[in-house]
Amino acid sequence: MKKVNTKDIVEITWFSPKGKFAGAGKEISEELGRKPQSMDLNERHPFDVEICRIPPGQTPYPYHSHSAQWEFYHVISGKGVVRHQDGITPIEEGDAFLFKPGEPHVITNNGAQDLLVYVVADNPIGESCHYPDSDKWVVRSPERRLMRSEPLDYYDGEE
Repeated sequence: MKKVNTKDIVEITWFSPKGKFAGAGKEISEELGRKPQSMDLNERHPFDVEICRIPPGQTPYPYHSHSAQWEFYHVISGKGVVRHQDGITPIEEGDAFLFKPGEPHVITNNGAQDLLVYVVADNPIGESCHYPDSDKWVVRSPERRLMRSEPLDYYDGEE
């Protein structure tokens, strides 16, 4: 058995260039030995667990949906809102919610204290993300590439 204490995990912070997006996280699964780039499921782990900290007034990521990944959220402390395909829902300590593949979502901390959330995601190989607000895609193969594209015919460039 491998054990870690989350208080000992170094928190990683991120900021977008213009400051619209910011957050921090403790990558629990990686501390337990997860190797995200591995194609070996014994190294990759079947799920990823993170503690995400969202400062007051911040949104950690743009509005997005996953092609294959499920995400479970549990609010540890704080308050915020979740934007999703049906609108906006307030969240607070104790709330738990789930997004299936194809369901766009984003969390914003609209409270006065940090919003702490456990995030548990399954870990599908070949996952991609769509960002509806900017019509952008992330494709992982296994490296990560961001792109936009125009619709093409299946045989375009093949004959």
